[in-house]
Amino acid sequence: MEQQGMDFAAIPQTAIRFITSPAAFYREMPKKGGFVEPLVFAVAMGVVGGIIQAIASLIIVNPMAGAMAGVASVVLLPIMVAIFGFIGAAIMFVIWKLMGSQEDYETAYRCGAYAAAFTPISMILGLIPYAGSAVGILIMVYLLVMASVEVHKLPSAKAWLVFGIIGAILIFGSISAQMAAKKIAGQMQENAARMKESADAMNDAVKTMGESGQQQMAQPQAEHGQSGAASAMQEVVTKQMDTSIAQLEAQINSMPPAQQAQMRETLEKMKQSRSRMGN
Repeated sequence: MEQQGMDFAAIPQTAIRFITSPAAFYREMPKKGGFVEPLVFAVAMGVVGGIIQAIASLIIVNPMAGAMAGVASVVLLPIMVAIFGFIGAAIMFVIWKLMGSQEDYETAYRCGAYAAAFTPISMILGLIPYAGSAVGILIMVYLLVMASVEVHKLPSAKAWLVFGIIGAILIFGSISAQMAAKKIAGQMQENAARMKESADAMNDAVKTMGESGQQQMAQPQAEHGQSGAASAMQEVVTKQMDTSIAQLEAQINSMPPAQQAQMRETLEKMKQSRSRMGN
């Protein structure tokens, strides 16, 4: 098949044809024709998926962090689709060969590249906790089975068995990872709340100590012993504040974006209180 140049206007129609009838698309898909056309199609779908992910980031996350995540999505997702498209094709090529396919690597790549038509849909499904990723994996399993039957001419039962097992493993891994991430995020929020409470309590203690110190400075020299005790207490509190500030600075970057701004404000208050206490 000769390459006459890319028809970019046909990309939306190609995506619609694939989404509405994957089996028919694979049945009619040329097995040869080069890598450029399917690569451009996959990257275009990655751009659309990146835009969807960027919009979701602006809505769900705070505007500043969401804008940064959105730009990263639009730039990085198409690159990842392009790179991992070749890696994924290599993996699928090996699996299909083990299943008895006679097709070459280019055919395996074309099967995966056009499956990128579901990338925007996968981005939307990814917004749904647990169920979204599971549905996305089930769609992927269905597409791989259709490619196995229509392109690689493999038995349907064998295709469903192999990719069904792979899909079940991926679903279990995805749900487990989401549950672990949710647990870690909850622990980080609890730690941030505890640190904020400690910082507030420390600020109150510094304020009380400052008022006490001013009163003692106004008292006669006969009360020098009490002033010395207060100075010793102030030194202990100062060291505790220095330790808390150092710990908070070390942990703040690992907190979720929603908590970082709040904790930076708390950190600034702690530094101001520490500065008022002196060295």
